[in-house]
Amino acid sequence: MLNDFALVLIFAVLGILFIFGSLLAGSFLRPKNPNPVKSEIYECGEPSKGSGWINFNMRFYLIALIFVIFDVEAALMFPVAAVFKKWLLSGNGILALAEIGLFVLILAAGLLYVWVKKDLDWAKKVVSD
Repeated sequence: MLNDFALVLIFAVLGILFIFGSLLAGSFLRPKNPNPVKSEIYECGEPSKGSGWINFNMRFYLIALIFVIFDVEAALMFPVAAVFKKWLLSGNGILALAEIGLFVLILAAGLLYVWVKKDLDWAKKVVSD
């Protein structure tokens, strides 16, 4: 058991050494010729206009989070689909199908909740008093 922890420690140390070694080697190899043009702030090659501290609509953030949730769902479903036939042949197919169904049902409930709250609408109606 102690051997397993030693392997994890060795891999962690090697990973950290690899990261810092790469950064150190890069600092020696890359050219160092700063000038004022290179020090300017830019966004996608365009010169910046105005302050970077602006308010943006929180709906963009919410839509991005919802996308990430369902993107992760799709990423987690592909490996399950790849081995589902093996599970069926080994007799665990019904249990796996129930787990997949529960997973999709929980995510569908979350989508329904967001839909009912109308958080997926881009243009919301402003209610005036």
